[in-house]
Amino acid sequence: MKKGIATLRFVLPILFLIIAGACQEKANISNDNGSMVDKKVPTEANSPKKRLSEDFKKYWYAGVAEITSYKLEQARYGELREGHAVLIYVTEPFLADKQVKADRDQASNIPVLKLNATKKFLTGIYPYSIMTSSFYPVYDNQHAIKVSFSAQEWCGQVYMQLNNHQNFDITSHSYFESEADQQLQLGKTYLEDELWNKIRIDPADLPLGKLKIIPSFEFIRLSHKELKAYDAQIRLTTHGNLNSYEIRYPELDRTLTINFSPTFPYGIDNWTDTSKSGFGADVQTLTSTATKIKTLRTAYWKENRNKDLPLRDSLGI
Repeated sequence: MKKGIATLRFVLPILFLIIAGACQEKANISNDNGSMVDKKVPTEANSPKKRLSEDFKKYWYAGVAEITSYKLEQARYGELREGHAVLIYVTEPFLADKQVKADRDQASNIPVLKLNATKKFLTGIYPYSIMTSSFYPVYDNQHAIKVSFSAQEWCGQVYMQLNNHQNFDITSHSYFESEADQQLQLGKTYLEDELWNKIRIDPADLPLGKLKIIPSFEFIRLSHKELKAYDAQIRLTTHGNLNSYEIRYPELDRTLTINFSPTFPYGIDNWTDTSKSGFGADVQTLTSTATKIKTLRTAYWKENRNKDLPLRDSLGI
C-alpha cells in the first residue's frame, strides 16, 4: 500500500505537467508564417504610450475633421477609370471592449485617429463605391484596433472587418461563392490599412526594410487574393519637397507609394498603386493615381443641410 502511494506521488506531478503542456498547446494559434502566437500574451498592451506634442493636440483636438479630396484614376478590369477619392481624418474616443465609437467619456476609452478613405468611380455603365475605415491609437503603441472595408457595385457588395483581440479576428462576406462567408484569425503583424494613420501621427516610426504586411482589404477583395501577410520591401525616401513611402510586394507584383509632407501635420499629397489589372487576355500592369485637389478642416457632421452643398464644390467633387 505504501509503495502504491509513493508511486502515485511520483506519477501525479508528471501527469500534471503533461496535461498543462497539452492545454498550453491548445492556447496557441498558428499564424500565416507557421510560427506560434501565444493567445495568453497580449504584448501590445505593455507598449508604452507615446507623448502627444502640443502641435498634435492643437491640430487634431480642435473639434473638426480634416477632409482631403483627390482626383482619382483607378485601375479596374484592365483599364483606368476616372473618379474621386476622399480621405477623412478625425480623432474620436473608442471603446476597448466593444470596439466602436464611445457615446460618453470614460477612463477605459482609447483615443484613436480614425481614417475613412472613400473612392467612387465608374466601370462602364455601373458605379463603384468603396470605403475603408481604420481606427488607430493616437499613442501609436499598438496595431489598429479595428479595420472595416466595404465595396458596392451593381454585381453585389462585399464586407470585411478586422478586430484586434489576442489575434486579428476577421469576418468577411462576399457575393462570390469561392469567398462567401468566412471567419478567420491571423497572427499580428503590420496592416497596410493602418500605415496611413501612422504617417499622420509619427512618420519617423514607420516600419522599414523587409517584413510581413497584410495588404489593404481593398486590394485583397478587388484582386481576389488570399487574405494573409505577404513579404514586403519598404523604404522611405525624399523627392523634392515630399517624402515617399514605398511598399513593394514581390509576390503580388504590386507597389504602393504614398507621398506626404515631411513636416507636421504630414498631409498626404498623392499616391500611386501599381499592379496587374484585368482578367485573361486583358491582364496588364496599370498604375492607379490619386492627386490632391483640396483640404478642408471642418465639423462635417454638422454640415448636413442643403445650404451646405456648396462645400462639396469647394472640394472639387
